[in-house]
Amino acid sequence: MGMLATVINAMALQSALERHGMFTRLMAGIKMEQVCEPFIRRRAIRHLEKGRIVIFGAGIGNPYFTTDSTASLRAIEVQASVVLKGTRVDGVYTKDPEKFPDAVRYSKLSFQEAYEKNLNIMDMTAFTLCKENKLPIIVFDMNKKGNLLKVVNGEEAGTLIS
Repeated sequence: MGMLATVINAMALQSALERHGMFTRLMAGIKMEQVCEPFIRRRAIRHLEKGRIVIFGAGIGNPYFTTDSTASLRAIEVQASVVLKGTRVDGVYTKDPEKFPDAVRYSKLSFQEAYEKNLNIMDMTAFTLCKENKLPIIVFDMNKKGNLLKVVNGEEAGTLIS
């Protein structure tokens, strides 16, 4: 059910982007040809080369892998320059800011600092994939209007882990 839910969310994102005149392709880790293409690495890269936005849904098509792991793996496979992690908070904090009002936000962190401070940014498989492949992660508040555009434009809107 989780894999299908990500496809529904990906379809909503695709629709929103296309309403703004952007060209998109939706690819999934499971076959659903009526609504999206199957993920094929070279095809995804070709779409990117043509200037299309590629949206990945349905995880990698196997259980036991989170959406974070899928995002990291797909980013590595298509040679992305960064992983964007949209959450309910505006970055990475010393502790959960929804429970602790005295939590302090980091603007930048190294992978090593995040390990040492035992910060739960994403699942360890995803985090390690990014670290080992020198793929930075930007954690930002996806619910704040304009934040995604800020991040895409290179403006500060969260925490950079590199």
